[in-house]
Amino acid sequence: MEAHYNPAETESRIYARWLEKGYFRSTPDERPPYTIVMPPPNVTGVLHMGHMLNNTIQDILIRRARQTGYNACWVPGTDHASIATEAKVVQMLRQQGIRKSDMSREQFLEYAWEWKEKYGGIILDQLRRLGASCDWERTAFTMDPVRSQAVIRAFVDLYRRGKLYRGQRMIQWDPEAQTVLSNEEVLYQSEQARLYHICYRWADGQPGGIVIATQRPETIMADTAVCVHPNDPRYTGLVGRKVLIPLIEKAIPIIADDYIDPDFGTGALKVTPAHDPNDYELGQRHGLEVVDCLTADGRIADGAGILIGMDRFEAREAIRPMLEAAGVLIKTEDYTTNIGRSERTRAVVEPRLSLQWFVRMKDLAAPALEAVENESVSFIPSHFKNTYRHWMENIRDWCISRQLWWGHRIPAWYLDDEIFVAETMEEALVLARNKTGRQELLASDLRQEEDVLDTWFSSWLWPMSVFEGDDGADLKYYFPTSTLVTGWDIIFLWVARMVMSSYEWHGRAPFAQVYFTGMVRDQQRRKMSKSLGNSPDALQLINDYGADGVRFGILASSPAGGDLLFDEKLCAQGRNFSNKLWNALRLVRSWKDQASGTELNTGDALLVRWLEQRIQGVAAELDQDFTQFRLSEAIKLLYSFVWDDYCSFFLEAAKPRSGQAMPAMLADGAQSGFLQICSLLHPFMPFVTEEIWQQLCNAEVAGDCMVSPCPPGGPADEVLLAQVVELREVIRKVRELRARHRIKREESLPLYVLRRGGNPTLVQCDGAASLLERTCGVTGLSIVDEEPSGAQAFLGMRDSYYLQMPVSVDRVAERLRLEEEIRYAEGFVQSVRAKIDNPRFSQSAPAEVVEREQQKLQDGLARLQALKEQIGEE
Repeated sequence: MEAHYNPAETESRIYARWLEKGYFRSTPDERPPYTIVMPPPNVTGVLHMGHMLNNTIQDILIRRARQTGYNACWVPGTDHASIATEAKVVQMLRQQGIRKSDMSREQFLEYAWEWKEKYGGIILDQLRRLGASCDWERTAFTMDPVRSQAVIRAFVDLYRRGKLYRGQRMIQWDPEAQTVLSNEEVLYQSEQARLYHICYRWADGQPGGIVIATQRPETIMADTAVCVHPNDPRYTGLVGRKVLIPLIEKAIPIIADDYIDPDFGTGALKVTPAHDPNDYELGQRHGLEVVDCLTADGRIADGAGILIGMDRFEAREAIRPMLEAAGVLIKTEDYTTNIGRSERTRAVVEPRLSLQWFVRMKDLAAPALEAVENESVSFIPSHFKNTYRHWMENIRDWCISRQLWWGHRIPAWYLDDEIFVAETMEEALVLARNKTGRQELLASDLRQEEDVLDTWFSSWLWPMSVFEGDDGADLKYYFPTSTLVTGWDIIFLWVARMVMSSYEWHGRAPFAQVYFTGMVRDQQRRKMSKSLGNSPDALQLINDYGADGVRFGILASSPAGGDLLFDEKLCAQGRNFSNKLWNALRLVRSWKDQASGTELNTGDALLVRWLEQRIQGVAAELDQDFTQFRLSEAIKLLYSFVWDDYCSFFLEAAKPRSGQAMPAMLADGAQSGFLQICSLLHPFMPFVTEEIWQQLCNAEVAGDCMVSPCPPGGPADEVLLAQVVELREVIRKVRELRARHRIKREESLPLYVLRRGGNPTLVQCDGAASLLERTCGVTGLSIVDEEPSGAQAFLGMRDSYYLQMPVSVDRVAERLRLEEEIRYAEGFVQSVRAKIDNPRFSQSAPAEVVEREQQKLQDGLARLQALKEQIGEE
């Protein structure tokens, strides 16, 4: 066998084996289903740290479900990502010297589909490298025929039931992508801006005027009023007067409204209904004209009169000297404000009045909110219910139309002023003929809506649409799904909408649980991004540390809902863990090959019994961790158990002395325990555990690790486990004393234990004396009622011990050592007691956690008492 585990050679071979055996494939049967639908990554995407985190968690859950008797189905897929993909295609065409404006819709879509076929599957191939055990035969795409039909059907159904409409509204516009955005696709951040104090002179020619403060002087050409607060004493008597817009000299009125904040700027606001949602509402209340001075790409429109064709931000700079020359720019001042930017293009969004399609959301939100409140859908962590509630209680109608070509084209056809919504053009034509009575109408007489649907309109149907088929068997069996794993940042964009759509069309929740992952950040708590250069290459990490190493590194620092502070050292730790497992395999295999029929001695029998009980206890803890989605705690538990308990203690204690044979039953116990460890660890580190499994047993007979039943958890023999904890502490202390006093391993030392009201722990443990002799060279374990003369005292976890050594003991140094141990023990007791006495802990922590802390306190107090007794004896 190779000295080190080789993930590069192993992973592709093992994954090919799983695929060949069809382990990922799921079809309905008699078993209970466990279903996860992958949050579909954009077809424009490549694997990044967020994908690694999210999909590692999904794979862990789905592999665990397979091992525990479920029919596990993980459905992969990709999202067509209208805005992002169209931008990629436009960029590709621009590099070829082709402009989108020079081609037809059909020609553009040919290029788009070609781009999708070439690049759209890259991220799914990369997820295979990570070990994702998806049912690849079920791979879906939000624009494939089945999903597209579901989207069109949903649109038509909502329209016919009056839950979808077309209307003129103030929307958020992306001038770069030239499409409308939903409110949730706009990211607000604090930025530096400048306030321009501008004087609007009296229209009647009298000297003076009213000074307004604005951030956007380039839109003054679209002003239709100046507004003040009705109770602002500075402007008493001015309401109704008219002022002139600077530079274009257009007269507009002064109005009053309670909306105005007298403390902002000058307390006088220029009202531009076409370019601000609040101004639009003001204009509606006061019957103001709506004047649009910007084009769709953010340039000054022809009707503005000045600065025509100039970019809005260039116009902002250009208008300043013009205002100065006119003598109306009073001053400018810097200030900080929230600026909205497009999530996709990062362009500053432009409020814009537009005719768009909307979904009425209020009625859809009610059952979806109730589902989370009554935990028909449970959130992990639960505090995200508050975020969800805030969104749902303040929900607004959803603008679902986008001014793009790539996406689901809205199934609406126009004839003059009539709208006909249908699943196909043929159906729309029938509707038009029936409505107008004009049977001679042809398809060419109808004009289909140019806009496409918001990408999220297909994504909100995802948990249902991926199971749609001819006979409905898959939907009936797999839906509702079990667990959704996603980021908290799309709790409304996606999670809430899926719950709404599921209740709208199926009357029930789309999933039972939502596990929210946190944001992947660097060690400085900055979000990982290409621009900051702090986002590692995900595939390079796999090349450097192996998929298992990366999975370990991600999970080791990933509490549910909490941000992950990624540190590449954790991936290195995961790689080292794989090598530790590999070294254990080499040792266990050598024992298997060399084992004889030698009878077990009492020490060997103790080791085998202990390992069985320890695995049973660890399996029970894992069951609890999975139930509560404590996956980070689960991998840390397994790491500690494998490294400290199995490798450092069990394998070391089981090693036969030179010249002695390895009992076959002990070798079998080591192998059996290792196979169970592989089964427990498999969901987290699937490749190395499968390879070890193949090396240790005949997989053609025993089956592969991936489909092996998970070892059952249950109550372990706590007495036995406590005895071995004591034993390991004694072994550690004896070895420390030997090292400190440089006593050779071959020299046997007598060991005594102090009697305190009954037989000490290790005296009651059959096989303890045998293991002590093998592991640390002590002869016998005798009970004494007082300290033997000249012996070195030390404290185990429970009892006091004395080691007879061939060197004199430095009593002064020993007292100093004991005093140091007492200080440490007092600090430990104090910290545990403070934790227990904290009402937040005692009232919110699970009962078993509180009980565990109380036991730690009792053990700490007992240890402190024993130390004090020892120092008293000194």
